[in-house]
Amino acid sequence: MTATEHVILVDYSDLPVGSAEKLAAHRQGLCHRAFSVFVFRQVPELQLLLQQRADGKYHSSGLWTNTCCSHPRQNETIIAAGERRLQEEMGLDLPLKWAGKFHYIAHLENGLIENEIDHVLVSCTKELTEVPFNQDEAMAIKWLSIPELKSQLAENPAGFTPWLAQSLEIAEGFLSKM
Repeated sequence: MTATEHVILVDYSDLPVGSAEKLAAHRQGLCHRAFSVFVFRQVPELQLLLQQRADGKYHSSGLWTNTCCSHPRQNETIIAAGERRLQEEMGLDLPLKWAGKFHYIAHLENGLIENEIDHVLVSCTKELTEVPFNQDEAMAIKWLSIPELKSQLAENPAGFTPWLAQSLEIAEGFLSKM
């Protein structure tokens, strides 16, 4: 993460109110816009691509989470931002669909605060085996069915990022309407 990265500050209705340097926003707990990407495949059962956040991440390192997540840039749509980060983190070029959004606040292990309006983005593919993920972003990846993931979340919630369960509900609800 460079010192020049900024996030879009928003009110609780997700209306932009300014911008802030990314780390400063997390130190001060400022509400900002974010997104969480979920890539599913059907082989034959539905599976989600998860990543284990790299040790070098500024927060939540080593925790398992959705396929990728980040923050949109100024004048960048949520979909374009999600597709950009999916390519940067996982090496995947897939179209995304908007599934919904939610607000959450999480106090992290290193004193940082996530205060985000998180937009959930979904992609479904029939086949996907090669995932040339960026090891600066993720130390490992795995595919899990939704029931397997929910079981692991229940058994070891501390092993997962604080936004995963809520964002998974939105992704799952979106899938049920497809």
